Amino acid sequence: MTYCVLLAGGVGQRVGADRPKQFVDILGRPVIAYTLDVFEAHKEIDRIMIVCHPAWRGELDKIVVKNNYKKVFKIVDGGEDFQHSMINGINGLEDIANDDDVILTHWAASPFVTDDIISDGIRVCRKYGNSMSACPFYLIVGSNDGNHSAHWVDRDSIVQLNAPQCFLYSYIRDFYREAIDNNVLGTVEPHTTTLMYKMGRRIYFSKGNQANIKITTKDDLELFEAWVRCKTQSY
Repeated sequence: MTYCVLLAGGVGQRVGADRPKQFVDILGRPVIAYTLDVFEAHKEIDRIMIVCHPAWRGELDKIVVKNNYKKVFKIVDGGEDFQHSMINGINGLEDIANDDDVILTHWAASPFVTDDIISDGIRVCRKYGNSMSACPFYLIVGSNDGNHSAHWVDRDSIVQLNAPQCFLYSYIRDFYREAIDNNVLGTVEPHTTTLMYKMGRRIYFSKGNQANIKITTKDDLELFEAWVRCKTQSY
């Protein structure tokens, strides 16, 4: 089985909207609906769990019913930050997922994800136990030294890590249990990637591309609207 855990627990303050970015309407539909469409249609995704901000649970229920998402089987509350939302999602699969099931995590505000990126993430995860969508860093990279940059950084020495992020259920369950038991959880920036680095884990790369952005700012929303209009007009 492959489970998609869609993370929709954030408030998205940098967008500057009156609601979390995943619930902002783009041409009459919320961003999260566009993201759900991709996973609902993907042949390798068996079931979808959504980790939702508690205040928006009612709105999400309406979206699921309106769009007739058949793979959505469970909604759980988001946590105080990304890490705790992840933990809530993992805990929500207890007594449901098997050790060798793939748990694909993705951001609700990342609707640009494509079928080939999802499939490759699942493939690499089954081989190594985890995977993260990654791509080269194409821009010039420099150090951040206040209001200037004094040192060049070799862009070939870094990669951009993105979602989806995939884990065998036994891997991610035991990983977070270890982090909690060793009081590591609050010692790094609250993301799975930073926690993996802190705990000495390797991250295996799966397919990514520059277009698969996470909506973070108002400019990103405008870009996504233009993308939807372009797709709509092409049919």
